[in-house]
Formats: sequence, structure tokens, C-alpha cells
Amino acid sequence: MKRSRGLLLAAVATTTALAGAVAVGAGTIGHRETGAGAGKDRLPPATTEITRTDLVRSKSVDGQLDFAGRRTVKAAVEGTVTVAAKPGSTVSAGQELYRLDDRPVTLLYGQVPMYRDLKTGDSGSDVLQLERNLRDLGFGAGLHVDVHFDQATETAVKRWQKSLNRETTGTVGRGDVVFQPERLKVVAADAALADRVGPDKAVLTVASVRPVVRARLDQGDAPLTAPDTRAEVTLADGATLPGKVSGTVRPEAAEPSAPGRNGDGITVEIALDGSPGTPADGPATATATVKFVSEAHRDVLTVPVEAVVALRGENGGYGLQVVQGDSVKTVRVTTGMTADGRIEVQGEGLRAGMKVGVAKQ
Repeated sequence: MKRSRGLLLAAVATTTALAGAVAVGAGTIGHRETGAGAGKDRLPPATTEITRTDLVRSKSVDGQLDFAGRRTVKAAVEGTVTVAAKPGSTVSAGQELYRLDDRPVTLLYGQVPMYRDLKTGDSGSDVLQLERNLRDLGFGAGLHVDVHFDQATETAVKRWQKSLNRETTGTVGRGDVVFQPERLKVVAADAALADRVGPDKAVLTVASVRPVVRARLDQGDAPLTAPDTRAEVTLADGATLPGKVSGTVRPEAAEPSAPGRNGDGITVEIALDGSPGTPADGPATATATVKFVSEAHRDVLTVPVEAVVALRGENGGYGLQVVQGDSVKTVRVTTGMTADGRIEVQGEGLRAGMKVGVAKQ
């Protein structure tokens, strides 16, 4: 008998605990129980209003202004750096990135890297992008832009070389140009003036001119790193800009002091939308606050989580104690998203401004 009585008491205790904490979405509700439609003879200890608003689940972290696509530019040939790049400068097609043995290394636009010397008789997509650059820089008179390096291409190359005070060989060497998809922001000079560099030695760290913010998230926040996840970026001067997650960043691509460089977190890159106030020409040193929005329900009726009551009876469910003058009526509700202590509710006759019961604080 003692054993049976103990089991009965344990079952009662468990049932009581479950009735006091009912989980809905991300919140726990159910501080009071009542019968549906009952309770008119007893007012709740306190009231609050139903509001119509936006519910947003979010997480805010520190971030740092940067530029997209940070990467290194490596020397293709051996030489001495005679002009060091200036961090913060922007380089466009036809301009020099740096000088090696006092010979300019020029930026040209293209997806194919400079993997060989280009000369008469060569063919390929790298020839095509070279000819496009010669044309766009104003050296393409008489040049038919195609994949063939012919006599017209050689003539155009010589005109270009002459404008740079180079020897007019008509051949473009591996160490003469660097192909990149677009104009570049120089982030750092990895090789200083007078440094001797060899093939595959980093000379510059560059990035796109598109501004981004980098921020570190915990491993548990991996869903927030999905591309196109919305974010709100607040800069140090108080300006707020919309953005979206464009991807994650490898640890070695971040600055030593950048968020996410150390530890087990994930560094994400948030692309800004380019609206007025976007710091496109500033240095990559400013801090920012990034708010990631994981879910949002717009223009919904909400109440404090504590206002929702667990209903008795075989149907169960949840309700609100709607207060009208000196009486109270329980209205069955369907609950939705929770955020910042409020919960979305839907029910017959509910509207913004109605008073509902809530536990006294």
C-alpha cells in the first residue's frame, strides 16, 4: 500500500507541474487556468491592452565595416617592390597596383587569371579579356575583339605599353598585369617598399569596393548564416541601413582583430544595399551593430505572454480573459509566434485596444 500511495503522489505532482508551464512557440505560457466562457464574477488582478504590431525574432551582435571579397594578390614573378601600395586606395582597370623592379603591374578586368605570357599566335579566353581591356582603355583602333592574339592585338599592346613607358615588345608577360573581376579596394600592403618577393608571395590584400559588415555568430546560430537572411546594421554614427547575409568568411580571410577570427564561431558577411549613407569609400575600421532577423510576423494582434491562460476541460487550449467594465469573459484563442515577451493571438471578436487580464506584477 505504501508503494502505491507513493506512486499516486508522484503522478499528482507531475500533473500539477505540467499544468503550470505550457510551452507555445519560443515562450512558456499558462499561469492561470479557467473554464471557457466562465469567470464573469471575478476580475483579474491586473489588465493590459491587446496591441497590433510587428513581432520580430532577432539577435544583435557586434560587427565591423569591411569590403566584400577580401583576398590576396600574389606576385607572378620574382622582383623587388619599388612602389608600395597605399591601403585605402581604389584601383581601376588600367591603373597600377604596385611596381616590381620599377615596372608597373597593371590591373585589368577579367575572370581568368594571368597564367601565361600572351603573344602573337595565342588563343583563348584570356586573350579575349585582354583585347576587351585594350579596347575599353582606348587602344583598340583596328582591333577585332575575339579569342585570337593576332597582328592587330600586338599593335594595340604596343600602343598600351608605350603609354606606360614600357618597352614596346607587343607581348604581355605574366608579371605585367593582374586580372580581377572588378575595381579593387586596397586593404593592406603585405609587402613593404624594398621587399624582395618571389612567385606566389603575397604583395597586397584587396577587396571589392562593395561595403559589407562582418559579424561573428555562435555555432548554434547557423540558421542565421543562410544567404539572404535579413539584417539591420547600425553604424557608429547612429545611421541604420538594411542588409542581407551574402555568405560566410573563411577565418584566414579576416583581419586578426576582426570578429570571428578566433574561437569556434562563424563569421558572416552582410552586404549593404548601397542606399544613401552607405560608407562605400571609407576605411574598413568602423564598428557596427548587426541585428539578424530570423522570423517576422507583421501587423498581428499581440498580448504579453502572461495574459494567455490554459483552459480546463476536455478541449483544453488557450484563452484570454477579456475585461468589459465590471465583467470578464474568457475568449478561446489560437496562439502564434512569440518575441520579446509578447505572443501573437487570434480569436473571435478580438481587436486592438481591448483590455485583457494579466497576472499582477
